[in-house]
Amino acid sequence: MFGIWFLPISQLVTTTLLAFPLSLYMAKVMDGHYQAPGFLRWFEVRVTSGDQTWKQYAASLIVFNAVLFAFSYIVLSLQPHLPLNPRGLGMLWPTTILHTAISFVTNTDLQHYSGDVAFSNFSQIFFGITNFFLSASIGFCSLAVIVRCFRSDKHMGNFFLDMWRVVMYLFLPVAFIFSLIWIQQGAPMTYQSAYTVSTLEPAAMGLDSNNQPKQQTIVVGPLGAFEPMKQLGTNGGGFFGMNSAHPFENPTATTNFLSCVGMMLFPFALVFMYGRMLRRMNHAWVIFSVMMALMIGTIWWAIEFDTLKPNPGLTAHPVAETYHIPSAGAPGGQRDVVLPAVAGLPVDQHLGNLEGKELRFGTSAGASFAAQTVDVTCGAVNAEHDSLNPIAALAPMVGMWLNCIYGGKGVGMINLLLFLVIGIFVAGQMVGRSPEYLGKKLGAREMKLAMIALLVHPIMILMPTGLFAATNWGLKAASNPGAHGFSQMLYQFSSASANNGSAFDGLGVSYGLANNASPAPMAIPWDLATVFVIMMSRFIPILAPIALAGGLSIKKAAPFGLGTLRDDTLTFSGLLLATILIIGALLFLPVAALGPIAEHLGPIPFGG
Repeated sequence: MFGIWFLPISQLVTTTLLAFPLSLYMAKVMDGHYQAPGFLRWFEVRVTSGDQTWKQYAASLIVFNAVLFAFSYIVLSLQPHLPLNPRGLGMLWPTTILHTAISFVTNTDLQHYSGDVAFSNFSQIFFGITNFFLSASIGFCSLAVIVRCFRSDKHMGNFFLDMWRVVMYLFLPVAFIFSLIWIQQGAPMTYQSAYTVSTLEPAAMGLDSNNQPKQQTIVVGPLGAFEPMKQLGTNGGGFFGMNSAHPFENPTATTNFLSCVGMMLFPFALVFMYGRMLRRMNHAWVIFSVMMALMIGTIWWAIEFDTLKPNPGLTAHPVAETYHIPSAGAPGGQRDVVLPAVAGLPVDQHLGNLEGKELRFGTSAGASFAAQTVDVTCGAVNAEHDSLNPIAALAPMVGMWLNCIYGGKGVGMINLLLFLVIGIFVAGQMVGRSPEYLGKKLGAREMKLAMIALLVHPIMILMPTGLFAATNWGLKAASNPGAHGFSQMLYQFSSASANNGSAFDGLGVSYGLANNASPAPMAIPWDLATVFVIMMSRFIPILAPIALAGGLSIKKAAPFGLGTLRDDTLTFSGLLLATILIIGALLFLPVAALGPIAEHLGPIPFGG
């Protein structure tokens, strides 16, 4: 039992111990107090275009994203004609290229394809790894300009200079260290695309047209460079379809441990950096503690209801019944499912639900990874989320719905500030005092911007989920009937809106290469719908808070008084935690009841 909990506890403790000193270095870099080597300073001087206002900073952010998208789309479209493609791979279907480019540029990395099947090494390097660094830096820079606005700095910095500093002085050094560890642990690092080998058991791959044993194709590539930044940048897009369950992406227990530490490292450190840059470390510790409480809750929930519970589908069902399940392809829109009485299968389930788990890393590794990867909006997976016990699947869904449990680089902290502003406003109304944050009054403009940024997330989840669940776009894509099929659709849009990227992989959303003779029938609607959701949920929650902070930057800070709500107390942490949980429950509890909770209570197979 101790071993089950030791893994996540040690990961959280290790990450916190590393994040605290790292945040000091990060604050120095973002405030320009770090002296880079001479040759890097030469580039740094030429990168900047001068001091910017918050509006110019936001405009530069949008322009940079547009250019990055154009570059990404061109690379994927020209894949058949570019080098490092000895397998002769063609290009993806146009809507899938659009979806993939938007997904990677926005740090979402939701994949409607399998990388080892569809991508050449050129695409993996110049599209994948490039976006891992650049898209991860955009949210980081967004938080930096918000902090400068809160401090009422005369100048808000320069977006392009901040991007340079984040990539060159923060991400590259840490990624290089992680890359050395990955290579030492056995991750491939080569420009070779694949090896063709004979299997140990003849004809294990079947026979060819000449009745000769087929050989196995083993796809390889620059995994040592790809994987670390996939985790450190909370990107999550896998080189292989199996993602971090694949032994080339995640060779050993050491790399699995560091995968979790890596994806949590910068989100943890950014909370401390926020406090250091504002010179309010006690306030940062309050925010960090609230986030940690929420993360511990999701990890405990996932382990408790998956690792410590058997899969009821493998246990005895003494009563035979027939159930009527909605099904788009059946006459009348429903089909009968007979659940016969069965004896318990001869499967030892004392280790909990093992379906879809990679057991090289321990029994709790899959469940804890599932919670951690959504809490920091990474999206990498080392287990199949679609195979989680239904009630355990609430853990990753809640992580995406709240979208502020550390979150991605910068954006998680920004999302929490929205809850913080709303909590302060509610508390101020309760005591009849004008709400203020960091000594600055929060007016109608700030509240409108906060509500716009906060509500776009549930709107972009609930509306498309309802639309697809009511039409063939969703019903013909779901691989399971009833509540689980609904959960597949709900999870997909939750992942897209949270810029997470993980998925319930039973959902048919992959068109594949352009010459694919049998694509998923509803792949194109899913490509286009998730593109819209990703873009709205990425840029509005970034731009609106920047505008909110920009408005506060011109306001004078009032001195603290007896009626001031202190932001570094246990009372404030309780207010913030309650605000997050109450708003989250009001927004998403009904849809949770239609998906995971209904499946847990329903008859197939978890309630029979």
